Amino acid sequence: MTQQASSSPAATESSPAGFPDIAGAVRAAAPDFRGQVEANARLAELTWFRVGGPAQLLVQPADAPDLAYLLPRLPAGLPLTVLGLGSNLIVRDGGVPGVVVRLGKAFGAIAVSGLRVTAGAGAADVKVARAAGEAGIAGMSFLRGIPGAVGGALRMNAGAYGGEVKDILLEAEAVTRGGEILRIPAADLGFTYRHCAAADDVIFTQAVFEGRPGDRAVIAAEMDEITRSREATQPVKSRTGGSTFKNPPGTSAWKLVDAAGCRGLTIGRAQVSELHTNFLLNLGGATAAEIEGLGEEVRRRVKAHAGVTLEWEIKRIGLPAG
Repeated sequence: MTQQASSSPAATESSPAGFPDIAGAVRAAAPDFRGQVEANARLAELTWFRVGGPAQLLVQPADAPDLAYLLPRLPAGLPLTVLGLGSNLIVRDGGVPGVVVRLGKAFGAIAVSGLRVTAGAGAADVKVARAAGEAGIAGMSFLRGIPGAVGGALRMNAGAYGGEVKDILLEAEAVTRGGEILRIPAADLGFTYRHCAAADDVIFTQAVFEGRPGDRAVIAAEMDEITRSREATQPVKSRTGGSTFKNPPGTSAWKLVDAAGCRGLTIGRAQVSELHTNFLLNLGGATAAEIEGLGEEVRRRVKAHAGVTLEWEIKRIGLPAG
């Protein structure tokens, strides 16, 4: 998953990969940044689809204060994209201009206190579900069925198996482009279906969830059932990005895709899953353009067949090859 992206690139000397080289300028502007900085970093290996071009600059902050130090010191107008575990994401073949912030292991901590679970934005949703279950906290089992990390789950109000992030969130911690660290109550985030109303320059760094008392054995059984259901109905062992399209009101996206004759449809090495038609697959060697093009062809066929315009749930970032 990814949190958000913004604006247009600044131009300096060109790098061998084709992007202007901004690493030196960023290091000079933020000399006390404690995290990692890598120019023209490969992103394909960091996404579930395993496709896409490089990041002009990939930074991995040491912690939230480190991120808050860096952001206001970035050159004005430089695009900013946030990357978590790389699920629900297509990185286009031309790569991502500007700065890509990856919230990795440094943002993966999970702590339990009473009925509350505090998790970093880089923590995998499944690990949050597991920690809650082991502590006897009910209400978070649905996170077992959501690919990706907490930051992306907040940004899109992720949900599955009858639950959504808005149902369990107490508050979130975030950093603005100006470097301000915020604590935002859930009620102020404007959650709707697969949407959060937080400003684009807000980068989530942590969440506090609250559940209810539960029986560990019952919770474990719930999560086991979710696991069995996913493995039986979704291509979880394939190179995929999770659910491709949002469910339109009153129906399911997969039903519309199936009715439009798209089950198994291919473009190059990209395919609509034959197991679950709301999943796109990289069969091996697919390009981002093939995967995104397949999604657009599915949207075209569904519109022609049912008169419904499917909305992408998967985020698409970066530039086409060229």
